[in-house]
Amino acid sequence: MTRVGLGFDVHPLVAGRPLILGGVTIPSDRGLKGHSDADVLTHAICDAMLGALALGDLGQHFPDSDPRYRGISSLRLLGECLALVNAQGGRVVNVDATVIAETPKLSGWFGEMQKRLAETLNLPPGRVSVKAKSPEGLGLLGRKEGIAALAVVSVNVEEFE
Repeated sequence: MTRVGLGFDVHPLVAGRPLILGGVTIPSDRGLKGHSDADVLTHAICDAMLGALALGDLGQHFPDSDPRYRGISSLRLLGECLALVNAQGGRVVNVDATVIAETPKLSGWFGEMQKRLAETLNLPPGRVSVKAKSPEGLGLLGRKEGIAALAVVSVNVEEFE
């Protein structure tokens, strides 16, 4: 059986933090505010994986009230989410993700993001798609106040109740 999950995340941009997307530090004068490294791309993928098997969301498993997760790499959280999916008999098949940001331009970083995400998920890079869309100046994302991401993940499950 194949199950599909959809994930979404958004964080505000703030001064004094690195910008990390897909496990890659992107040169920028601002980064994303959050308890962990605030990697919206990886967080959206985590939520999609968990959602595919109705396992809740990232905040349920790694609450921002827990100091153990302060500043944690989201790639580490992705690995933990993968372990949760695998424990239910699930195997991630592919990931399709989109970052929504007015700035910075991300196209030069997609290959490295794809590589790091695929390595963490134990997938060939060709099974991880990362792309970006501009909000064309609309709303809080268009005003460069934050960055969002959407992800869809397919998970094969041999047995699932």
